Amino acid sequence: MNPEITIEVFGDFACFTPPWAKVERLTSSVPTPSAVRGIYSAIYSKPAEFYWQITRIEVLNPIKYISFMRNEVKSTASIKSDISSSIIYTDDDRTQRQTQALKDVRYRFSAVICPQPEFSGSVEQLYCQAYRRIRSGKAFYQPSLGLREFVCYFEESDGVRKPVDESCDLGLMVYDVFDLHNCSVTAKAKPCLSLYHAVMDHGVIIVPPYDSDEVLKGVKSC
Repeated sequence: MNPEITIEVFGDFACFTPPWAKVERLTSSVPTPSAVRGIYSAIYSKPAEFYWQITRIEVLNPIKYISFMRNEVKSTASIKSDISSSIIYTDDDRTQRQTQALKDVRYRFSAVICPQPEFSGSVEQLYCQAYRRIRSGKAFYQPSLGLREFVCYFEESDGVRKPVDESCDLGLMVYDVFDLHNCSVTAKAKPCLSLYHAVMDHGVIIVPPYDSDEVLKGVKSC
Protein backbone atom coordinates (compact mmCIF):
# COMPACT_ATOMS: atom_id res chain seq x y z
CA MET A 1 0.00 0.00 0.00
CA ASN A 2 1.31 3.43 -0.95
CA PRO A 3 1.65 6.06 1.82
CA GLU A 4 -1.37 8.21 2.61
CA ILE A 5 -1.69 11.90 1.76
CA THR A 6 -3.75 13.59 4.47
CA ILE A 7 -5.38 16.99 4.13
CA GLU A 8 -7.84 19.04 6.16
CA VAL A 9 -10.66 20.88 4.42
CA PHE A 10 -13.09 23.41 5.83
CA GLY A 11 -15.78 25.83 4.77
CA ASP A 12 -18.89 27.70 5.83
CA PHE A 13 -21.35 25.31 4.17
CA ALA A 14 -21.44 21.88 2.55
CA CYS A 15 -24.12 19.86 0.77
CA PHE A 16 -23.41 16.27 -0.26
CA THR A 17 -26.59 15.46 -2.14
CA PRO A 18 -27.46 11.80 -2.77
CA PRO A 19 -28.75 10.92 -6.27
CA TRP A 20 -32.34 10.56 -5.03
CA ALA A 21 -32.53 14.09 -3.52
CA LYS A 22 -31.76 16.40 -6.44
CA VAL A 23 -34.96 18.46 -6.58
CA GLU A 24 -35.25 19.47 -2.94
CA ARG A 25 -31.58 19.26 -2.03
CA LEU A 26 -30.91 17.17 1.07
CA THR A 27 -27.41 16.54 2.32
CA SER A 28 -25.78 13.43 3.69
CA SER A 29 -24.45 13.93 7.21
CA VAL A 30 -20.88 13.18 6.05
CA PRO A 31 -19.02 13.50 2.73
CA THR A 32 -19.13 10.62 0.26
CA PRO A 33 -15.86 9.13 -1.07
CA SER A 34 -16.87 10.49 -4.49
CA ALA A 35 -17.03 14.06 -3.14
CA VAL A 36 -13.69 13.62 -1.38
CA ARG A 37 -12.10 12.27 -4.55
CA GLY A 38 -13.40 15.34 -6.37
CA ILE A 39 -11.57 17.59 -3.89
CA TYR A 40 -8.29 15.72 -4.34
CA SER A 41 -8.74 15.74 -8.13
CA ALA A 42 -9.30 19.50 -8.10
CA ILE A 43 -5.87 19.86 -6.49
CA TYR A 44 -4.00 17.30 -8.58
CA SER A 45 -5.31 14.97 -11.24
CA LYS A 46 -3.87 12.90 -14.10
CA PRO A 47 -6.59 10.36 -14.93
CA ALA A 48 -4.47 8.58 -17.54
CA GLU A 49 -1.74 7.96 -14.95
CA PHE A 50 -3.46 7.43 -11.59
CA TYR A 51 -6.64 7.72 -9.57
CA TRP A 52 -7.21 8.76 -5.96
CA GLN A 53 -8.25 6.01 -3.55
CA ILE A 54 -9.87 7.48 -0.44
CA THR A 55 -8.96 5.52 2.69
CA ARG A 56 -10.36 7.51 5.62
CA ILE A 57 -12.84 10.31 6.32
CA GLU A 58 -12.72 12.07 9.71
CA VAL A 59 -15.31 14.57 10.96
CA LEU A 60 -13.55 17.26 13.00
CA ASN A 61 -16.42 19.69 13.70
CA PRO A 62 -19.81 18.74 15.18
CA ILE A 63 -22.44 17.94 12.54
CA LYS A 64 -24.81 20.92 12.28
CA TYR A 65 -27.57 21.51 9.72
CA ILE A 66 -29.06 24.61 8.16
CA SER A 67 -32.03 25.01 5.79
CA PHE A 68 -32.71 27.83 3.36
CA MET A 69 -34.48 28.61 0.08
CA ARG A 70 -32.51 29.36 -3.07
CA ASN A 71 -33.42 30.73 -6.48
CA GLU A 72 -32.44 28.36 -9.28
CA VAL A 73 -33.13 28.02 -12.97
CA LYS A 74 -34.83 24.89 -14.33
CA SER A 75 -32.97 24.75 -17.65
CA THR A 76 -29.36 24.29 -18.71
CA ALA A 77 -27.71 26.34 -21.43
CA SER A 78 -26.47 24.27 -24.37
CA ILE A 79 -23.17 25.13 -26.04
CA LYS A 80 -24.06 23.02 -29.10
CA SER A 81 -27.01 25.14 -30.19
CA ASP A 82 -27.04 28.63 -31.67
CA ILE A 83 -26.76 31.69 -29.44
CA SER A 84 -30.44 32.60 -29.52
CA SER A 85 -31.59 29.17 -28.33
CA SER A 86 -28.90 28.89 -25.64
CA ILE A 87 -29.98 32.06 -23.79
CA ILE A 88 -31.81 31.47 -20.52
CA TYR A 89 -34.28 34.13 -19.39
CA THR A 90 -34.14 33.77 -15.63
CA ASP A 91 -37.41 35.65 -15.02
CA ASP A 92 -39.28 32.99 -17.01
CA ASP A 93 -37.23 30.00 -15.85
CA ARG A 94 -36.72 30.72 -12.16
CA THR A 95 -37.82 28.39 -9.40
CA GLN A 96 -37.32 28.28 -5.65
CA ARG A 97 -35.98 25.13 -4.03
CA GLN A 98 -35.33 24.13 -0.47
CA THR A 99 -31.75 23.22 0.46
CA GLN A 100 -30.67 21.38 3.56
CA ALA A 101 -26.93 21.88 4.08
CA LEU A 102 -24.23 21.43 6.68
CA LYS A 103 -22.65 24.49 8.30
CA ASP A 104 -19.24 25.27 9.79
CA VAL A 105 -17.68 22.05 8.51
CA ARG A 106 -14.15 20.74 8.89
CA TYR A 107 -12.89 17.33 7.80
CA ARG A 108 -9.66 15.39 7.60
CA PHE A 109 -9.26 13.16 4.56
CA SER A 110 -6.66 10.52 3.76
CA ALA A 111 -6.02 9.05 0.31
CA VAL A 112 -3.42 7.12 -1.63
CA ILE A 113 -2.32 7.41 -5.26
CA CYS A 114 -3.17 4.29 -7.27
CA PRO A 115 -1.31 4.18 -10.62
CA GLN A 116 -3.19 3.00 -13.69
CA PRO A 117 -1.93 -0.28 -15.22
CA GLU A 118 -0.46 1.58 -18.22
CA PHE A 119 1.51 4.02 -16.06
CA SER A 120 5.26 3.53 -16.51
CA GLY A 121 6.65 6.48 -14.56
CA SER A 122 7.70 6.90 -10.96
CA VAL A 123 5.01 6.85 -8.27
CA GLU A 124 7.32 8.93 -6.09
CA GLN A 125 7.14 11.76 -8.63
CA LEU A 126 3.35 11.73 -8.42
CA TYR A 127 3.50 12.00 -4.64
CA CYS A 128 6.08 14.83 -4.76
CA GLN A 129 3.94 16.80 -7.20
CA ALA A 130 0.81 16.27 -5.10
CA TYR A 131 2.56 17.49 -1.93
CA ARG A 132 3.96 20.53 -3.75
CA ARG A 133 0.52 21.56 -4.90
CA ILE A 134 -1.11 21.00 -1.50
CA ARG A 135 1.58 22.88 0.43
CA SER A 136 1.50 25.83 -1.99
CA GLY A 137 -2.30 25.96 -2.13
CA LYS A 138 -2.48 25.29 -5.86
CA ALA A 139 -5.48 23.72 -7.57
CA PHE A 140 -6.64 23.18 -11.14
CA TYR A 141 -9.94 24.73 -10.08
CA GLN A 142 -11.44 25.79 -6.76
CA PRO A 143 -12.55 22.69 -4.79
CA SER A 144 -16.10 22.71 -3.47
CA LEU A 145 -17.99 21.01 -0.67
CA GLY A 146 -20.69 19.28 -2.66
CA LEU A 147 -22.06 22.33 -4.50
CA ARG A 148 -19.91 24.68 -6.55
CA GLU A 149 -20.97 27.73 -4.55
CA PHE A 150 -19.81 26.14 -1.28
CA VAL A 151 -16.10 26.92 -1.44
CA CYS A 152 -13.68 24.37 0.01
CA TYR A 153 -10.43 25.54 1.62
CA PHE A 154 -7.68 22.98 2.10
CA GLU A 155 -4.31 22.53 3.80
CA GLU A 156 -1.94 19.74 4.72
CA SER A 157 -3.06 18.13 7.97
CA ASP A 158 -0.93 18.44 11.10
CA GLY A 159 -2.94 15.72 12.84
CA VAL A 160 -3.54 17.83 15.97
CA ARG A 161 -7.32 18.08 15.88
CA LYS A 162 -9.31 15.14 17.18
CA PRO A 163 -12.42 13.79 15.44
CA VAL A 164 -15.81 14.35 17.05
CA ASP A 165 -16.90 11.77 19.60
CA GLU A 166 -19.90 10.53 17.58
CA SER A 167 -20.63 7.04 16.30
CA CYS A 168 -23.47 5.88 14.04
CA ASP A 169 -24.37 3.46 11.29
CA LEU A 170 -24.91 5.57 8.16
CA GLY A 171 -26.21 2.67 6.07
CA LEU A 172 -25.57 2.34 2.35
CA MET A 173 -23.90 5.44 0.93
CA VAL A 174 -22.70 6.40 -2.52
CA TYR A 175 -19.08 5.33 -3.01
CA ASP A 176 -18.57 6.80 -6.48
CA VAL A 177 -20.50 7.57 -9.64
CA PHE A 178 -17.80 6.49 -12.12
CA ASP A 179 -15.59 3.47 -12.68
CA LEU A 180 -12.26 4.47 -11.15
CA HIS A 181 -10.38 2.21 -13.57
CA ASN A 182 -11.80 4.01 -16.60
CA CYS A 183 -9.27 6.79 -17.20
CA SER A 184 -10.97 8.15 -20.35
CA VAL A 185 -12.29 11.63 -19.73
CA THR A 186 -15.00 12.23 -22.32
CA ALA A 187 -18.44 13.76 -22.45
CA LYS A 188 -19.83 10.29 -23.22
CA ALA A 189 -18.46 8.67 -20.05
CA LYS A 190 -21.27 6.60 -18.56
CA PRO A 191 -22.05 6.73 -14.84
CA CYS A 192 -21.19 3.58 -12.90
CA LEU A 193 -22.78 3.92 -9.47
CA SER A 194 -21.21 2.04 -6.57
CA LEU A 195 -22.28 1.87 -2.91
CA TYR A 196 -20.72 0.91 0.39
CA HIS A 197 -21.84 0.45 3.99
CA ALA A 198 -20.62 3.53 5.86
CA VAL A 199 -20.06 3.33 9.61
CA MET A 200 -18.74 6.26 11.64
CA ASP A 201 -16.81 5.17 14.73
CA HIS A 202 -15.96 8.10 17.00
CA GLY A 203 -15.92 10.48 14.05
CA VAL A 204 -13.85 8.21 11.77
CA ILE A 205 -15.10 6.42 8.64
CA ILE A 206 -12.84 3.78 7.10
CA VAL A 207 -13.33 3.63 3.33
CA PRO A 208 -12.70 0.22 1.72
CA PRO A 209 -10.70 -0.03 -1.54
CA TYR A 210 -12.70 0.32 -4.74
CA ASP A 211 -11.91 -3.29 -5.76
CA SER A 212 -12.97 -4.64 -2.36
CA ASP A 213 -15.98 -6.93 -2.00
CA GLU A 214 -17.36 -4.36 0.44
CA VAL A 215 -18.03 -1.99 -2.48
CA LEU A 216 -21.29 -2.87 -4.23
CA LYS A 217 -21.24 -2.29 -7.98
CA GLY A 218 -23.79 -2.75 -10.74
CA VAL A 219 -24.07 -6.09 -12.50
CA LYS A 220 -23.45 -4.64 -15.94
CA SER A 221 -19.99 -3.50 -16.96
CA CYS A 222 -19.69 0.29 -17.01
